[in-house]
Formats: sequence, C-alpha cells, structure tokens
Amino acid sequence: MRVLGSSVLAMEVIIVLLAWALAQGLYPDSNQGLVLGLVLALEALLILAIAMLGKPWGVTLGWILQVAVLALGFLVPTMFIIGGIFVVLWFFAVRNGQRVDALRAERAAEADK
Repeated sequence: MRVLGSSVLAMEVIIVLLAWALAQGLYPDSNQGLVLGLVLALEALLILAIAMLGKPWGVTLGWILQVAVLALGFLVPTMFIIGGIFVVLWFFAVRNGQRVDALRAERAAEADK
C-alpha cells in the first residue's frame, strides 16, 4: 500500500503545483497570496500524507486530500478532470495495495512455519 499510495500522492504534489501556476495565468488580478497559501497548505498535507500512509488513518487522510485536489476544479476547471483521474488512481492504489500487503503477510506467515 505504501509504495502505490506514495506514488499517487507524490504525483499529486507536482500536479497541484502546476495547477497553481495555471491559476496565476487564469486569474492574474485575483488575490494570488491567498491562492498560494491554499496551494502550499495542500502541498504540505499531501507530503504529510505520504509519511503517514503506514498509520491506520493514513488512507483516510489520503481520501480527504483526494476530495481537496478535486475541489481545486473550482479554481482551475481542468482539475475536475485531473482530480477525477487521481481519485481513480488512489482507489486502485488502496485496493491493490491492500491486496499486496495481505499476500506479503500470508507469505511471511508461511515462511515462519
């Protein structure tokens, strides 16, 4: 789970930064300081989520951040599509990552016998 989930979240860090750059071009007269603050907060939370994937609540934090990345679509409409793609990627990372973790635990238990 950690490898797949970390990969998705790390890619999202880059995408969110690029969305901020796009927002600067779309809304040059708006309050860029507020937008930058929101983006940096989201970036920090995404990086924190990478570190917390081993905790029981790490996946839940990842899901909450998927909603936040999807909500960036209100600022940059393209993020509705890109955020939706990342929601699907996160779903498959969690689902398949849990399967891989279960198989590893099963094999480790068999090796101990």
